[in-house]
Amino acid sequence: MKELRDILDAVDAGTARGEQMALATIISVRGSTYRREGARLLVARSGAMVGNISGGCLEGDIAVVADQVMTDGTPRLATYDLSADDDVVWGLGLGCNGAVDVFVEPVEAASDFLRMLRHTMDEDATAAVALVVAGTAGVPTGSRLVRHGDGRTEGELRDHDAGDRLTRALDAALGEGVSVRRSLPAGDGTLDIFIELLRPPIRLVVCGAGHDAIPVVAQATALGWRVVVADKRDAFLTEDRFPGATFLKSAFAEAGKQIPVDGRTAVLVMTHNYLNDRDVLRGLLTRSAPLPFYLGMLGPRLRTEKILKELATDGVTLSAEVEVRLYGPVGLDLGSEGPQEIALAALAEILAVDRARPAGFLRDRPGSIHAPVSP
Repeated sequence: MKELRDILDAVDAGTARGEQMALATIISVRGSTYRREGARLLVARSGAMVGNISGGCLEGDIAVVADQVMTDGTPRLATYDLSADDDVVWGLGLGCNGAVDVFVEPVEAASDFLRMLRHTMDEDATAAVALVVAGTAGVPTGSRLVRHGDGRTEGELRDHDAGDRLTRALDAALGEGVSVRRSLPAGDGTLDIFIELLRPPIRLVVCGAGHDAIPVVAQATALGWRVVVADKRDAFLTEDRFPGATFLKSAFAEAGKQIPVDGRTAVLVMTHNYLNDRDVLRGLLTRSAPLPFYLGMLGPRLRTEKILKELATDGVTLSAEVEVRLYGPVGLDLGSEGPQEIALAALAEILAVDRARPAGFLRDRPGSIHAPVSP
């Protein structure tokens, strides 16, 4: 998400300068590639680039396509088969072994979508966006339809039947939580559609603003996550200690009930005080608001088990739903030493839980390391 914000900021700056720009978006991949669907690259007429769609092997060629798109104002679909064993591919020095479809369009044509995208990100909202990769006379290439998580729709297709079918496909993507590339019938042909699911970044709530929370917050904000630090000490909740974070000043006995939680929230309890950790967990377990998808308790397993037993004697017990979300000790088994490495292990575990991945070695994973978007 940080990369996407950088692109949007660059679009705003380029627009203020009156500079032409083109936006390249990966809409499907097959086989092994460096980036996945939804990765973007902004190319300015000056040659400046923001974003990334490969490990550097495609950007130069995409810049040529972008220049053509800026010149004639017509979007284009560029396909790169990096798996072909021929002199042309190897001559490009490509380091992947898959195929990539990249949709390149003038920024002016995508201006309404980009404004909506920034608003959606600022509101921490979820949306599904349909991009017409190859259209018809009634539904031009580059058209978009946006379906928000609250049921609102932005955009309209002249082919109303196709619009209804596309709206149902967007609702399905929102329900399933996945992006998809598919074909849809239209009144005068068939539409090639890329449906992209846009979700807010992970919100990480760090309970405890001690010294070892500093690398956790620094690494999480570098990832573009929304970070909240909760503590009762004013002197610890400062921008100098935690740049990019927001703060919740609260007694730990109340923090568990007050911290913001939604379906994209992970909570890391690290006050380093047994009673404070117990109070935070009590507040989380007794609140009626949504549960975090991840709840980490820093410290030894026996310490967490002791807290849970003490809470159970007070009638506060774990439901099955909470039990599968509770992690303690925190972090992947990386052999971490010191605050920086422990922070890395903790955030990697949160990411693995969010992506529903086992966090093993990729060399041991059978088949593709990514689930295909295209059916």
